Amino acid sequence: MSDSGDYVYDEVSGEWIAAGAVASAAAGDDGAVEVRDSVGNILADGDQVTLIKDLTVKGAGQTLKRGTLIKSIRLTGDAQEIDCKFDGIKGLVLRAEFVRKR
Repeated sequence: MSDSGDYVYDEVSGEWIAAGAVASAAAGDDGAVEVRDSVGNILADGDQVTLIKDLTVKGAGQTLKRGTLIKSIRLTGDAQEIDCKFDGIKGLVLRAEFVRKR
């Protein structure tokens, strides 16, 4: 690959990068967000997690106790949010820092 002299400013790193390097880096990046639980395990869609702390659910008038098993989680675009279902609670979103992969 020859250097054509074209550069692109990368706002994340604050550096000027060769245009060819940006195209090859974009091809390898799938945009997936890595979500980790409280102890550092990587979470994926469909995993089961256990709560590590009692959590009061706002709007539901219910408290989820430590040790509660949450089945079939779904990852959102945020690295700290997990979408899940639990009996009697619709649209439950948990923070990854309060769960542990089972």
